[in-house]
Amino acid sequence: MKQTVFLFSAVLLLVACANAQASSDNTLPAAPVAAVAAPAASTDMNPLFAAESAPSSPEASAFGSAVPSDSRSSDNQEPPSVYGVFQNYNWQATAGYTFFRFYIVPHVETDMNGLNLGLVYYPKGKWIGADGEFISGWGNSFDYSAHYVQGMGGPRFRWSAPRGLEIWGHGLVGGAHFLPQTPFGTQSAFAYEVGGGVDLNIHHRRFAYRASANMVGTRFFSTYQYSPNVSVGVVFKF
Repeated sequence: MKQTVFLFSAVLLLVACANAQASSDNTLPAAPVAAVAAPAASTDMNPLFAAESAPSSPEASAFGSAVPSDSRSSDNQEPPSVYGVFQNYNWQATAGYTFFRFYIVPHVETDMNGLNLGLVYYPKGKWIGADGEFISGWGNSFDYSAHYVQGMGGPRFRWSAPRGLEIWGHGLVGGAHFLPQTPFGTQSAFAYEVGGGVDLNIHHRRFAYRASANMVGTRFFSTYQYSPNVSVGVVFKF
């Protein structure tokens, strides 16, 4: 009986030793794996290593840093200005010098220097408008001082050319008066004018320089007169 108990105890001891060896063999390989995996897990948790090891896409590298700088630069930029576009004003007032060669009767003429005043209205900036003009000139005729005055109105047509130029033409009708008194007839007559000119805008859109040339038709002393005049002046637009 004692021998049986001894043998049974020995078998149990051998089985326990075998199980202990088997469990030790199974746990030994797991330790290195855990040790190897631990640094990887720690690097994944560190934001510095994560930022260095994370792959960067072309979109992120191309636009990631450019977007904030562009947004800051766009905030500091001034609003763009528009150049070369000129505003058309409704009203134009002009004043300037006029040279007028008045043919009184055949083979009798007088040169006059005077003043030219004008006012033009273009409704809503259109290409056609209403033109009014007043001219006054002084000269000599038959050894006397001569004075010529005319006032006219009519349509004016314009075209806005490049480089701030405005080319225009007009046709006016009205009346004229000539002094001194002569024995040839009345000093007042029907008058008309056809011509054109150009406005040159240089520094400021509201101001321009104007040059024009016209042919004036009148009928004084039972004779038709066709007299040229040229004018230069300054235009104010409003």
